[in-house]
Amino acid sequence: MRGRQRGRCGADTHPGRAGLEELERADTVVVPGRNDITVPTPPLFIEALRTAAAMGTRIASICVGALTLAEAGLLDGRRATTHWLNPDTLPRRHPAVEVDRDVLYVDADNIVTSAGAAAGLDLCLHLIRRDFGVAVAADASRLAVAPLHRSGGQAQFVVRNPPRYATATLEGVLAWIEKNTHRDLALADIAHAAHTSVRTLTRRFHTETGQSPMEWVTGVRIRHAQELLETTDHSVERIAHQVGFASTGNFRTHFRRLVGVSPRDYRATFGMSERRT
Repeated sequence: MRGRQRGRCGADTHPGRAGLEELERADTVVVPGRNDITVPTPPLFIEALRTAAAMGTRIASICVGALTLAEAGLLDGRRATTHWLNPDTLPRRHPAVEVDRDVLYVDADNIVTSAGAAAGLDLCLHLIRRDFGVAVAADASRLAVAPLHRSGGQAQFVVRNPPRYATATLEGVLAWIEKNTHRDLALADIAHAAHTSVRTLTRRFHTETGQSPMEWVTGVRIRHAQELLETTDHSVERIAHQVGFASTGNFRTHFRRLVGVSPRDYRATFGMSERRT
């Protein structure tokens, strides 16, 4: 995309059918996501991105477009983000990239990356704000019917500890946890349900889920709370009790730690009252 500033508060954008040589003359290049992340990016496009970046062109990516930037070496030694469904792919293929799994976008000098497709809109509004100021960005957000700034990161969209989590030996106890998280569970209770010792249970959980048993329980409780915040008008205090937290304060602390926003802010974004209006 090549932009030319117009007056004090706008820009003309001139999309069109052009070759890769246009990347060198662009002010900002936006690399979109792609359907198949296993297909390598064409070498000519990689080289064009490298040349443009070397000339000072701002390079931005949306969703898994970050993988394309990483293939070009543009993210080496930089902080970056991508869609929460593919956060491990990026560091596995490109270990020199510092991946932030929570944020909606990362602005690292002239290289900017965003999470999912909607986060690409957050990124674009951020770039408008950076280039033209808050007033212009606010106008753009109103035209797009989108908030100028969203609270929290992409952690609020992550499905935590899904009930069909595939595991070699814990399937039965995970299903049991799913049905019993409303209870005041102790580690010994879970071990008893799994017909094993606490030590063996803890080892299996770390091996097969990467979490401790109680960390898993907390994640399930938070997911249940998200569902209630989305589908009911129950108070936060009632929901905390329903999903098994000993106190509302404890619930709020864990919710913000795992989701990135407060229960109230989560409901404001995803609650059914918001969908009706």
